[in-house]
Amino acid sequence: MKTAPFLMFNGNCKDAISLYERAFATNVKKVIRYKDAPAEEGYEEIADSGDLILHAEIFVGDDVIYLCDSSPLNKCTFGNGMAIHINFDDINTVHDVFAVLKQGGEVGMEPTETFWSKSFAILVDEFGVNWMLSYEEGKH
Repeated sequence: MKTAPFLMFNGNCKDAISLYERAFATNVKKVIRYKDAPAEEGYEEIADSGDLILHAEIFVGDDVIYLCDSSPLNKCTFGNGMAIHINFDDINTVHDVFAVLKQGGEVGMEPTETFWSKSFAILVDEFGVNWMLSYEEGKH
């Protein structure tokens, strides 16, 4: 069994995918738009859905993050009670990813050595997603 985060955006999922592709040096693997969902499977056309994304998958290493645009009828918000934590294979990647994700976001903690990690950082990206990035020596 595996768990994976599913991030929902308010019409800017395409922009989030672009940021995460740059940050994690990866490419989106799957994109399904609302307008392409089959009506015969119960999907009704959503007015003004345009290119809104119903489902997308982006890989960070071997792990997947699912993303979508929330239905225009159901806006969503990110809260401060949850963060995506990624433990990287090397310390430089923590700094590289942090540099991309912090653009337009809010830094909680610059990459810093702590008693539990050689490099640990906290930030909220421009879309409101909370991230914790780390490198723990000896875990790789």
